[in-house]
Amino acid sequence: MSNLEAKPVETVCGEPDGPEGPAVEVLKAREVPLGGVRAMRVRRTLPQRARSLIGAWCFADHYGPDDITDTGGMVVPPHPHTGLQTVSWLFAGEVEHRDSLGSHALIRPGELNIMTSGQGICHSEVSTERERTLHGVQLWVALPDAARHGPRDFQHYAPPLVELDGATARVFLGELAGSDSPVRTFTPLLGAELTLQPRAEVTLEVDPSFEHGVLLDSGAVTMAGTDLAPADLGYREPGTSDLTLANPADEPARMLLLGGPPFGEELVMWWNFVGRGHEEIVAFRNAWEAESDQFGRIDGYEGTPQRLPAPALPATRLKPRSTPR
Repeated sequence: MSNLEAKPVETVCGEPDGPEGPAVEVLKAREVPLGGVRAMRVRRTLPQRARSLIGAWCFADHYGPDDITDTGGMVVPPHPHTGLQTVSWLFAGEVEHRDSLGSHALIRPGELNIMTSGQGICHSEVSTERERTLHGVQLWVALPDAARHGPRDFQHYAPPLVELDGATARVFLGELAGSDSPVRTFTPLLGAELTLQPRAEVTLEVDPSFEHGVLLDSGAVTMAGTDLAPADLGYREPGTSDLTLANPADEPARMLLLGGPPFGEELVMWWNFVGRGHEEIVAFRNAWEAESDQFGRIDGYEGTPQRLPAPALPATRLKPRSTPR
């Protein structure tokens, strides 16, 4: 998915500093339109001033459930990416993906699509009319410096359903509860969909070197004793080997669990680019506007426009932002 904001904010993402905070930090989402006036809206929890990274996870958009007959669904023309992996996960609906690697795939509920940009790729995403409701998340993973100039890649994986005591899990990246995803990443990562039954509680063994985030999709949940509402992203710093999640309500609660060790590299994010400095972002934008071979071409996309133009660059250089622990 593209960041379709007309004036995207330049953000420097780095390791947080400042005094130690509470055991669970709650990040609230902001609403962003995905396109024009009638477009569907997404709830963005990463990046933001409070926190820009959870492990290598650097972007999180949560959308739906939307009736696409009202919103027009998702129509994102070909657009570029650098320095990241896109992670697409649906709860409902169907999205058609095309990219300049030549991939043509459908994103369906419970199935992971992950695209690696390397030094440049472009792709399009369009919801199909076979499903009326669209509901899911789009996530980005920052590539470490050693991997960000590598080849483009696309992977698809349908993780098995894992039955837990009072919960179910689908582990699409990393390892959790005895389920291990074969999908390649370039830093250690955890990504899983969890559903807690009504009034259920589960304690998960997690890697103590990871920081963790819980993005609540529906229902109610407490994360290590802290209440989360739908669209909240609860953050917990490294240092614990277990994570307790509880559902206090009479309806199931569904969420994503994200994790990874602190990233350790400073990033510059603007529009759809992840880089290491202002000049590099400018060069990426110029290459896209010049239709450089750096990003390749997409065959089969029939929408208008044929490619998404880059927004204007800000008048000032970016400034680093610190985030509290």
